[in-house]
Formats: sequence, C-alpha cells, structure tokens
Amino acid sequence: MSTARLTRYAWLSIAAAVVTILLKGAAWWMTGSVGLLSDALESLVNLAAAMMALWALSVAATPADERHAHGREKAEYFSSAFEGMLILVAAISIAYAAVDRLWSPQPIESVGAGLAVAVVASLINLAVARVLLKVGREHRSITLEADAHHLMTDVWTSVGVVAGVALVWFSGWLWLDPVIALLVALNIVWTGLQLMRRSVEGLMDVSLPPEQLAGIEGVLDGYRAQGLDFHALRTRQSGSRAFVTVHVLVPGAWTVKQGHDCVERIEHDIRGAVPNAHVLTHLEPLEDPVSLLDQELDRKPD
Repeated sequence: MSTARLTRYAWLSIAAAVVTILLKGAAWWMTGSVGLLSDALESLVNLAAAMMALWALSVAATPADERHAHGREKAEYFSSAFEGMLILVAAISIAYAAVDRLWSPQPIESVGAGLAVAVVASLINLAVARVLLKVGREHRSITLEADAHHLMTDVWTSVGVVAGVALVWFSGWLWLDPVIALLVALNIVWTGLQLMRRSVEGLMDVSLPPEQLAGIEGVLDGYRAQGLDFHALRTRQSGSRAFVTVHVLVPGAWTVKQGHDCVERIEHDIRGAVPNAHVLTHLEPLEDPVSLLDQELDRKPD
C-alpha cells in the first residue's frame, strides 16, 4: 500500500478523536469528575496528533525530486515527535487540574450514565487503535504506529479512570478522583517520552532493527559461501523506507557484466529480506588492498 493510501487511516483516527471528545466531554459534564476530564483532555491531544499524522503522511507520499532525492518519508518522525510533545502538554494540564481538585474535593454526579458514555468512547478507541497498529506494522509507518500506541494508552487510561471513578462512587473517597488523574498524567508522560525517543532515533539515522540486519547478513552469508566478500554495510530507516549500502568484493578477473549481474542479484535478495528498501552497492576487487581502505564512514585522504 502506498503512503498516499495510508492517509485514509489518519482520517479514521481524526473521526474517532472527534467522536470520543464529544463522548468523554459529555461524561465529564455529567459527573464533574476530574479523572474523566483528564480522559477528555487526552482525546483532544488525539485529535491534534491525528491531524499532524495526516499532514505527515501526505508529505511523505510526495514523490522525490531534485531537492529531496531521498524522498520525504522523514516527515513521519516530525509527526511522532509532535505527538509526543502534545502528550506531555496534556499531562501537565491533567496534573494541574488534579492538584487543584485534590485540595478542593468535590462530589461527582450521575456516575452511572457518565461511566457508560466513557466506556463507549474507550471501545471506539480500542477498535481504531487495533486497525492502525496492524496497518502501521504491515507498512512500516511510524506515524500510524505512534497514533495507535497513543490510542491504546488512551484506552488503558480510560479503563483506569472508569474503574477509579466507580470506586469513588461506591466508597465516597473523593480524594481518589484527583489521585487517579495524577496517575493518568504519569502514564501518558512515559508514552510521550517513548514516542519522542523513537523520533529522535529516526532523525539521527539509526540503523535498521536487529531482526532486519540479521536478514541482510543472512543474504550476504549465502554469497560469502560462493567466494564473495562484503564490508561497509550501513543501514538507516527513513519513515517507511529503508536505505542499505554495502561494498561487494568480487574476483578482480571478472568482467564488468559479471560484476553487475552479481550485484543486481544481491540487491534483489536484500530487497526481499527488507521490504521497501533502497539498496546501493559498490563493487570492488577482492585482491586489491585498496578495497579495504574504505570500510569506515570517513575515508582518510590518500
């Protein structure tokens, strides 16, 4: 599936965010619970994040050009970083409201109806999160994965809030409502920090995951058994696209066509091991000592 077609899932996330904002806002209005208010505020973050995801996926789908020869897939990292920052802002807002309520406890009203509405909103988020996570993993979209993880955090937050508010209702412990909201804030801070870490790694050209590196090495080992050798293997992830470069050492007596045919097969096999990969090979003679001088990223002047 192309990146452009993935935008439909961003629209799905936007629609879910709008619906859950209305439902959770209604639940807070009916009960007056600061715990449910914190849940509603997180859904506002979901909406902003989903809109950012739509922008990122639209930019990432733009074809490469002279100024962006490697494409624009890294726009997805800006989206996940922005989502992480929004989560932190939401956590601060929730904590502020919770501390205020902790000092001035207030009874909650219409708990049964409010909790029922909150549960419906959570089920919507759960369904959408499962869809986004499945599609994000299949198509290696960090934007959809980030949105899915955020929604799943919202689901677990809602479960805790609903259980906590119900406990407040039965026990009469009004202090428990703001304490639940503070726990919600701490939970989403962790999620936000994890999203920002992944975004920074992507922008810093972190290598492919270990399982994909193992797949590449498996391909190269097959050719090593045929007498070839390799070095200077470098990889990086850019949104849904992977970039792989490697130097291929072949017998110096080979013709240009023999070498070319060989690296074409190697590139084909690596693309089979790493979906949506751009593979670049550099051909060198096995017997020439100079071939061993360019294994590092920065080659020293001759």
